[in-house]
Amino acid sequence: MSNFRQDFLNFALQQNVLKFGKFTTKAGRQSPYFFNAGLFNDGASTLQLARFYAQAILESNVQFDMLFGPAYKGIILAAATAMMLAEKGINVPFAYNRKEAKDHGEGGVLVGAPLKGRVLIIDDVISAGTSVRESLTFIKNAGAQAAGVAIALDRMEKGTGELSAVQEVQQQYGLPVVAIANLLDLFTLLEQNDSPELAQFVEPMKSYRTKYGVV
Repeated sequence: MSNFRQDFLNFALQQNVLKFGKFTTKAGRQSPYFFNAGLFNDGASTLQLARFYAQAILESNVQFDMLFGPAYKGIILAAATAMMLAEKGINVPFAYNRKEAKDHGEGGVLVGAPLKGRVLIIDDVISAGTSVRESLTFIKNAGAQAAGVAIALDRMEKGTGELSAVQEVQQQYGLPVVAIANLLDLFTLLEQNDSPELAQFVEPMKSYRTKYGVV
């Protein structure tokens, strides 16, 4: 069994993408950790991130014909992941959307390869599911089929109801969601790490999961 999930989280720690401490989320929750994939912002870290996406996707056995990256974060993720898949011998096209339509050149809001076949959506996280819904609209309107969603981290915490944002996407659209790592992997990271600095966050993480976590 590959240990790429722990490799990914350790990499995220080194890049300060994953931090432990006291943070306030957009929902106003007091969280003992913070994950910001936008901080993978240079060539080397983005390249390594794309390797993890490609590995997670391939190990999931999700069947797909192309990638789609919702603007804006998904654009570079889809392009970089397509490159890493090509290095593994799987050359698939990719596309992404603009926030506003262009009225010159190729026009429209979609850029890249035509949406067709089974389309795998690539994004950093699923928060409210907005970018997934928008992506599904593009895919449906093009006559293509959504194959699933690939994200960096599944927080496994409740949204507005009892389900997580990931579970809502799975339930509403019947789509598989592939995550490089999830909250359980975060616990493994903390429990297996010899650092006293990280060990102090085990209990705060357990309390946070009890309050906001989903099964």
